[in-house]
Amino acid sequence: MDASPHPARRLLLAGIPLVVLVGLVGTFAVALNDTSTDLPSVLVNRQAPEFTLPPIVATGVPGLGRTDLLGQVSVVNVFASWCIPCRDEHPLLVELKERTGVRLLGINLKDEAANATAFLDELGNPYDAIGADRDSRASIDWGVYGVPETFLVRADGLVLRRHVGPLDRASLDEFVAAIDREKSPR
Repeated sequence: MDASPHPARRLLLAGIPLVVLVGLVGTFAVALNDTSTDLPSVLVNRQAPEFTLPPIVATGVPGLGRTDLLGQVSVVNVFASWCIPCRDEHPLLVELKERTGVRLLGINLKDEAANATAFLDELGNPYDAIGADRDSRASIDWGVYGVPETFLVRADGLVLRRHVGPLDRASLDEFVAAIDREKSPR
C-alpha cells in the first residue's frame, strides 16, 4: 500500500495556505483604502467636555477652557509641534480663519512650550486661544485618537462634527459650509 497522499489531495493541501494568504492580503488592502476621516465620536451631538488648560505664555494668547466655546461657533483643533501632519494642515487652518472669521481654538497636546511657540512663530498663529494639554487629560476627554483632530462646536457648546487627521481641501470646504450654516439666521 502506497503511503503518499493522492496528487489531488496534495494540491488541495498546498492550496490552503495560498487561499488564506490571499484572504489576508485582501482584508489589509480594504483596510488601507479606508480614507474616512469623519469618525463617530461619543461627543458628536453632545456637549463639549469640561476642561481648563493653561496658556502657552510666549504665544500671547490666553489659555482655553469650556467656557471659551460658548457664545459663538468655534473650531477646536488639537495639534502639536512634533506632528508632521499638523504642519501640513496649518495653512488650511489659517485659510479657515480668514474665510469664516470663526473662533479658532487650539489644544496643544504633549508639547514643550518652546517648541509650540517656535512652531507658531514659523507658521503663523491663527488661534484665538490655546490650551497646553501636557498630561493629555483634556484630549482624552475629547476622545482624541491622535493629532491633528478638529471639532466644530456650536455656540451653545454642542459638538457638531469631528475630523480625524489633517484637514485637506475637501474637509476644509465642508467645515466652511458647516460654519456658514451655523452662522446664518434660522
